[in-house]
Amino acid sequence: MNVIFMGTPDFAVPILDAVVAAGHRIVLIVTQPDKARGRGKKVTYSPVKEWAIEHNLPVYQPDRIRNPESIETVNNIPAEVGVVAAFGQILPKEILDHPKYGCVNVHASLLPKYRGAAPIQWSILNGDEYTGVTTMQMGPGLDDGDILMQEKVKISDDETGGSLFDKLAGVGADLLVKTLDGLEKGEITPVPQNDEESTHVGMIRKDMGKLDFSAQASVLERHVRGLYPWPGTYTYFEGKSLKILKAGVIPDSELTSDEKNAPIGGIVRISTDGDGSIAVRCSDGALTIYALQLEGKKRMTASAFLNGHPMKVGEQLG
Repeated sequence: MNVIFMGTPDFAVPILDAVVAAGHRIVLIVTQPDKARGRGKKVTYSPVKEWAIEHNLPVYQPDRIRNPESIETVNNIPAEVGVVAAFGQILPKEILDHPKYGCVNVHASLLPKYRGAAPIQWSILNGDEYTGVTTMQMGPGLDDGDILMQEKVKISDDETGGSLFDKLAGVGADLLVKTLDGLEKGEITPVPQNDEESTHVGMIRKDMGKLDFSAQASVLERHVRGLYPWPGTYTYFEGKSLKILKAGVIPDSELTSDEKNAPIGGIVRISTDGDGSIAVRCSDGALTIYALQLEGKKRMTASAFLNGHPMKVGEQLG
């Protein structure tokens, strides 16, 4: 089939690869405008644009996809189907209705759960055991279109936002190819979503990375994993930002009475054995830090950090 592809981040690239490998023809790629990043304001391309340039395919980057000019540009390209994977703008009805089979969205959750932005990170933050990928027939609303296909995925105990992102991108690529094949053969019956079961999640913000030790240790451990690699989690040590890169949990039942009575944010255990660990008192249990990065320094194990920055039980973080 001739495909108009709309996507922006890394998540969309394996899906692009799969569409081409399955024998479909990309006739247009629509992605977000280039952005100036860093102190030098260097212009950077989206991963999808980089892929398009590498494969010598036409790219369109509208500021607003809903503008009449944008609609006309996209709809002037004949296509059997539109594929949308983390594009970043809501499509107008004129574009949704343009291809023969409409527009199919690849969404990284088991809809109707986690409509909206950042479903990957939120599934870890909320402690879900499973997540998945949904392909859906896009409508005018936000992630509320009819479900075409779904695949369930187990979230491992050490899953990070980054590792789950990569895992679901691969699953989404395979699922989309199956969906396109099913649509072309007329073998898929769209299933309306149950709006009463829907949940919505917002974007991940940089300020969400600051750890509040008055929360439960298990909640903070999920934050460390779910917000890795971006925006990352951090606290403060001796007035400097201290990124927490890997952590675990000591349940309340395994703390001594002195450790339970320690102030919130206080260091209750230190170990230099192996990679080492630094345990910090939380409202319930303790967060055990295994890997960290002090402001201006490189990533290191807790043991390596302690060699250069001696800590004592009773010192405060935060």
